[in-house]
Amino acid sequence: MADDMHPLVRRAVTGAAALRASEVAGAVVLAASVVALVWANSPLGDSYQAVREFQLGPLDVQHWAADGALALFFFIVGLELKREFVLGSLRDPRTAMVPIIAAFCGVAMPALIFVVANLGTDNLRGWAVPAATDIAFAVAVLAVVGSALPGAARAFLLTLAVVDDLIVIVIIAVFYSSSISFGPLALSLALIAVYALLQRLRVSAWVVYVPIALAAWWFLHESGIHATIAGVALGMVTRVLTDDGEEQSPAMRLEHVLTPWSAGFAVPFFALMSAGVAVQADVEFLTDPIVLGVTLGLFLGKPLGIVTSTLVLRRITGQDDGLSPTDVIGLGLVAGIGFTVSLLVAELSFTGPEVEEAKAAVLLGSLLSALVGAAVLARRNRAYRGVRMGTVPENETPS
Repeated sequence: MADDMHPLVRRAVTGAAALRASEVAGAVVLAASVVALVWANSPLGDSYQAVREFQLGPLDVQHWAADGALALFFFIVGLELKREFVLGSLRDPRTAMVPIIAAFCGVAMPALIFVVANLGTDNLRGWAVPAATDIAFAVAVLAVVGSALPGAARAFLLTLAVVDDLIVIVIIAVFYSSSISFGPLALSLALIAVYALLQRLRVSAWVVYVPIALAAWWFLHESGIHATIAGVALGMVTRVLTDDGEEQSPAMRLEHVLTPWSAGFAVPFFALMSAGVAVQADVEFLTDPIVLGVTLGLFLGKPLGIVTSTLVLRRITGQDDGLSPTDVIGLGLVAGIGFTVSLLVAELSFTGPEVEEAKAAVLLGSLLSALVGAAVLARRNRAYRGVRMGTVPENETPS
């Protein structure tokens, strides 16, 4: 049947399949970020700012990226959260206890480092900037350098990142929403409830859901709560269990259809409109409290919180998932790739020069985390591959 496809259709299908791969999605976002950095630091830098500030209907382009396009990304996050709670790693809290608590510690430690670095300043509102883990980038790094790592490594990182996303979503809703207008909020909640009811009634027509979802998103935006929360809420009320005779649940179908749009357009568009910061390579920049707090929070705080809590909990509970302490250190470092959500929180936390400093620090901290984490995991990957091929005795595998 594939041979009967028009070449353009075949390419589109192949491209969509590629974008569902974490490493490809991560590469696309990275490319968009590099373009943004080069554009913002080129002689055409003024045009970059002009594009971001261009008014397109009710929002400017920058807010269409952060509030609009990123809502699609958060909708898929909501679908993933719902699936993990109902069918996946979060279904049984006892088995997921270690990565769940590690995720909380991986949020708390970077926030604490940021607060310590910024005591006595007016920058404390940015405490949550280094708290987030970028699922797409973290899993992409693991996919590229960790092909021989045990499956427990990916399960640990995914659970960690999903719980991390849930925590940061709550933080955005509670701490980074402006004064709330309860009328639009009530309308948004009512529309989300209608969406959930239609799911229970097994209504499948997408032409019914799209206007409801768009209206719920807009009214939540108008309420003062960050509009991406609407995406999470709609994802969380989407049905994930299949009925008799049903091959895929609505959540599975939506994730399959929308992931390429999120990975190929929404997140790269946000990165293009957010990652363009003026690069400063001077001592004053590197000693700025915001830069220190965010960079150290991501690069040191994340692995410190995750690794310490994981090793302590393992000793207390006796749980053993087969991952060595070095494996956990590598995964903790990779979890320090904040990027997408950290850039969003930076924009919600600061204005003016401070937001540029915070975003530059997010890029720096994420880059350091990616490079060092990839190096650690690549070394472990070679060790595991050696064991599988029989060139390294299992009892001599470095831990």
